[in-house]
Amino acid sequence: MDLNVILEIMETGDQDAALMALQTYNKKMSQCFMFDTDEEEPRERLGELLMGFLERDLQPSCQLACLETVRILTRDKGNVAPFISHTAMRTLSRYAGIAAAHGDVEGEDPVGLVSVAGIPDLEVIVEALKSLCNICLHNKVAVKVGQELQLIVGLAERLKQCGDHQWNHHVRFFDLRLMFLLTAQRVDMRTQLLKELRGVNLLSDHLEATLGLCWPGTFEVARAWVDVDPESDTPDKLPPFSRERIERAMEVLKILFNITYDANHRQVDEEEAAAFRHLGAILRHCLLSRADGEDYTEEFHSHSLNLLGTLPLACLDVVLMPKVQQGSIEYMGVNMDAVNMLLEYMEKMLDRGKRLKETMLPSLNLLTESARIHRETRKFLRTKVLPPLRDVKNLPEVGDTIRNKLVRLMTNIDTDVKNCAAEFLFVLCKESVSRFIKYTGYGNAAGLLAARGLLRGGISPGNYSEDEDSETEEYREAKAKINPVTGRVEDEQPNPMEGMTEEQKEMEAMKLVNMFEKLSR
Repeated sequence: MDLNVILEIMETGDQDAALMALQTYNKKMSQCFMFDTDEEEPRERLGELLMGFLERDLQPSCQLACLETVRILTRDKGNVAPFISHTAMRTLSRYAGIAAAHGDVEGEDPVGLVSVAGIPDLEVIVEALKSLCNICLHNKVAVKVGQELQLIVGLAERLKQCGDHQWNHHVRFFDLRLMFLLTAQRVDMRTQLLKELRGVNLLSDHLEATLGLCWPGTFEVARAWVDVDPESDTPDKLPPFSRERIERAMEVLKILFNITYDANHRQVDEEEAAAFRHLGAILRHCLLSRADGEDYTEEFHSHSLNLLGTLPLACLDVVLMPKVQQGSIEYMGVNMDAVNMLLEYMEKMLDRGKRLKETMLPSLNLLTESARIHRETRKFLRTKVLPPLRDVKNLPEVGDTIRNKLVRLMTNIDTDVKNCAAEFLFVLCKESVSRFIKYTGYGNAAGLLAARGLLRGGISPGNYSEDEDSETEEYREAKAKINPVTGRVEDEQPNPMEGMTEEQKEMEAMKLVNMFEKLSR
């Protein structure tokens, strides 16, 4: 059916004729993702007519058809103009069922929220939510209008009903997707959700309900919907979460990241710290859990890591708090399951070698900060990353151990990757320059040492224990022969000054003096 014919039918105002025309158009466009460039004006007119229809008292089937057409049109950012006004956004939010807190006339019923039987029409709500998501994704003006209409408040009110079974997966998912889009683009909505609406508590509760969690002990999380023995089962052995649960959980994690991204750079009060530690315990469970499918599991872990990295450092102790269970990794009496998972995840992303800053740095930063403030974590990681040195013949960057891979990163062209790898190893060496050079070689270590003003040696001030650094027999025997610049035993080289005159030797010595002078400056 030609678009101009549909416009003519819509302009008559006949619901039945409009319903048939829109259903035909929707069926055609649902299989087509490109719009004709010469139909821009007719599509804008269609959008205006649709919003006019939606402000009328329509049959449920006509409501749904109109909203489906709006959703199809708004897939393209060039078609959103008719839908970004206050009136249009208000109408769509009413159909989505999130307009109750807009400051409307008291006692006025939201248009299109419920069917004749008084039960929410979930299909209508979902189509309206999808349309709002498309509009807010493509247009910043619409996001500002959404802020003025207090859409975030309406969404938060429905999130509080996370235990209400009348809302299906699609309603819950697109509620979260819309909240993510709003908070990603407006600082004031992030602040409002965080402070006025107690967003950390609200979203933590929603995440807990989505994943079906319970609390058998303080800061210990388990699944309430799986019949398992909490004494003998760890999260990684439990059945994987369904894709629907994971999809919603990841949206919650993304919203929480939006509103807490600066939490570890500011002072938090006791109430906030308690909320963050509660959230941290949930995130630990997320890191040790699996989703239905490897891709989903990896993405789920990635979002969990990103969020865990925003929490205040003092709250990271919840990662180590759960008691050691059968099958857990124990070190110095502490449960190291989560730390070991972070290390394995980091190495997997490192081996993949793609987009290291996005995929590997969150886990590497978390390991660095945990090692800096928790002695048990640091000592455990040293056993994995910097075990007693035995290989003294190969360069530190040559080989397949985690140490070799991280030392290679210390000369990476990406400054952030290079600095984070060096910082991690430096912390594992308790910020001791001599120990750092021992494991990486002076040449690889020079960048970090220069940045810290430690090229002449010494130790960076830090709160570290005084335990001794054990040396292997292999290292002790070769220590005197190790070239500190390369970090390995070098073959004997011929004397470079052999055959030089005294004058030539003096010139080379002056060159060396000048180079040291430049380096010290």
